[in-house]
Amino acid sequence: MNKIVALAGVVIKELYRRKDFYVLFVLTALLTVAAGMVNFFNDDKIIRIVKDVCLMLIWVSALIIAIVTTARQIPAEREARTLFPLLAKPVSRGQVLAGKFLGCWLATGVALVVFYFFFAIITGSREHIWPWAVYFQAMWLQWFMLAIVIAMVLLGSLYFAAPSSTSTISFILVVGMLGLGSHLNTLALQQPEPMQSLLAGIYFAMPHLEWFDLRDFVVYDQKLIAWPAFALATVYAVVWTGIFLLLAWFGFRRKNLST
Repeated sequence: MNKIVALAGVVIKELYRRKDFYVLFVLTALLTVAAGMVNFFNDDKIIRIVKDVCLMLIWVSALIIAIVTTARQIPAEREARTLFPLLAKPVSRGQVLAGKFLGCWLATGVALVVFYFFFAIITGSREHIWPWAVYFQAMWLQWFMLAIVIAMVLLGSLYFAAPSSTSTISFILVVGMLGLGSHLNTLALQQPEPMQSLLAGIYFAMPHLEWFDLRDFVVYDQKLIAWPAFALATVYAVVWTGIFLLLAWFGFRRKNLST
C-alpha cells in the first residue's frame, strides 16, 4: 500500500508541475467570473441559467483534467524509459496501475473541491443560501463518476497508440454515455430486430454515467436525494471502477513493454 500511495503522490506532483496546474486556476477564475454574473440579475430564471453554465464548466473541466492526465500516464512512463526501473524495484504492474489510478483520482478530487468551493461561495453570497449537503452529494457522485472514467481511460491507454488517440476516443465514449445513456433503451424499443436487441444489450452492459449527474438538484434547489440511493450509486461506481481496473490489470500483465 505504501508503494501505491508513493506512486499516487508522484502523479499528483507531476500534474501540478505541468500546465494542468495553471489551467486549473484559469478555469476556476472563469468559473468565479461567470458565477459572479448573478449579482447583475434579479430574475430567478437568469440566475438558474448562470448556475447551470457554471456547473457545466465544472463538469467539462473535471473531465478534461481526468481524461488527459490519465491518458498519458503509462505511455509517458514507457517513452521516458522510467517504467522499467520502476518495475525492477520491485513494484508489481498491479501496484503501478493502482498508483496511477489513485493519483489521477485524487488530483481530480482536489480540482472538484476548488471548483465547488468557489461556486458555493459566489452563488451563496448572492442567494444567501448555502445548501452544503446538496453540494456534497453532487461533488461526491461526480467524483465517483470520474473514478469510472479514469479507470476506463487507464484501460484504453494500454491499447491505443498515443495519448491523443486515447483522450479523443475516451471523450467520445464519455459524451455518448452521458448524452445517450438514459435514452438508449427507449431508442431500442423503436428499432426492428436485431437492432433492438443489440441496443438493449448495450444499454444494460454499459456504465450509466448520467446517473451521477445532480446538476438539476443544485440549479433548482431541490431536496437531497435519499441516502440509500446515494450509497447505492457509490457502490455502483466502485463496482464499475473495479471492473475496468481488473481488465487493465489483466491487459498490463500480458503486455510486452519493450515494444
